Amino acid sequence: MALVTVTDDTFDTTVVHAGGPVLAYFWAEWAGPCKIMTPVLEDLSDEYAGRLTIAALDIDHDPGTLPRYKEDSVPTMLLFKDGTVIGKRIGVHSKGQMREFLDAHL
Repeated sequence: MALVTVTDDTFDTTVVHAGGPVLAYFWAEWAGPCKIMTPVLEDLSDEYAGRLTIAALDIDHDPGTLPRYKEDSVPTMLLFKDGTVIGKRIGVHSKGQMREFLDAHL
């Protein structure tokens, strides 16, 4: 399972109002740390298939959503459950660190 691409227009429907937990991944093509995190999150999307959706939003193409959550750096990962942010990670994290974070909240 690949990352689900979302936009400013589809974010609320796909992430906030989702039927299950969603990790929103805010990224940018030019950001070196995002080049490290994207493959980690792609792998985790396979591992957590059926339990978690990972939705990616490119802040250069869709700049309106990230500021709503009082964040301005990438990569930012916000974990949503029932429309509420229940966890946050900013910057580069290993696959093991992300597993620990997700397992603690799922």
